Amino acid sequence: MSDRERVASADAPHPPPGGEQLAVAAGVFALLADQTRLHVLWLLAGGEADVSELTEASGAARPAVSQHLAKLRLAGLVRSRKDGRRAVYSLRDGHLRRLVVEALNHADHQVTGESWHA
Repeated sequence: MSDRERVASADAPHPPPGGEQLAVAAGVFALLADQTRLHVLWLLAGGEADVSELTEASGAARPAVSQHLAKLRLAGLVRSRKDGRRAVYSLRDGHLRRLVVEALNHADHQVTGESWHA
């Protein structure tokens, strides 16, 4: 077994990704590259929220939050449901929640200088 196969089999939970999986994952990371979108996703990792709650918690302008939510919904990362007259948003799945939380945990180590985990 080559070193490359050993690393892939030891660390990867599934077979090596194909071009389509890599393209979709790169698209997710591109959406996460915006600070406001990342903040909104982090807020939604804590539970459902409507635009007003996300606007207040993020400090971003309401139209910006609405536009970011529209992009995230079109990409399939968040879903919405109606609760009376308001739309309530939530993350689509636990994979995205863990990805957002881990990205911010990684950033914590870089910002604080805390030692890295093995």
